[in-house]
Amino acid sequence: MRILVVCGAGASSTFVAQRVRRAAHEKGLDYSASAGTSRSLPIDLDAADLVLVGPHLAPELESIRLEAAPRGVTVVLLPDDVFADQSGTRTLALVEDALRSRQPADSI
Repeated sequence: MRILVVCGAGASSTFVAQRVRRAAHEKGLDYSASAGTSRSLPIDLDAADLVLVGPHLAPELESIRLEAAPRGVTVVLLPDDVFADQSGTRTLALVEDALRSRQPADSI
């Protein structure tokens, strides 16, 4: 599972990506997580299975979903308090929930 965490400038997404990667590793999951920005998204989407969108990008969520849909990439908006999740376990739970409820790409 390739997870892309997107924020405006890439700083906060780096922290979230590190935390979710560590939480996945501790659970024995073969997940990778990387950070990106809204500007790098068109390129980064090709290397992602799931995109976690920073809460401050909520106004861009629909356009991100439209861009991700043809690639079959699931998009999840992170909660406002995501940065308080120091262990990454709550964020990983969001990833796992999204994977369980994943819809086929053509119905997103």
